[in-house]
Amino acid sequence: MTAGETVERIIGALEAVDGLRPATPESAWWPAGTAVDLSAERVEIRLIATRLPIPPLLDRAAELVRPVLAGTEWAGARLRLVVTDLDGAAFG
Repeated sequence: MTAGETVERIIGALEAVDGLRPATPESAWWPAGTAVDLSAERVEIRLIATRLPIPPLLDRAAELVRPVLAGTEWAGARLRLVVTDLDGAAFG
């Protein structure tokens, strides 16, 4: 699987987590995949939280992303989920 395909599958898996979305500018010019960096040592995903509490959301995201990485060259990489922003909807 290529890096691009892996990123697409990661973004697809994250769609199942109600309360998180990829941290990208809200513009058609910035695809969701720009929130994901793949390296041999680390897979980093930048997210915006739209719900609280955050820890269970990150746990669920990790549960969904790890199987996507299985069998790829990033299977052994450390998974780093970073919440870069908190949407105001989380307080509503």
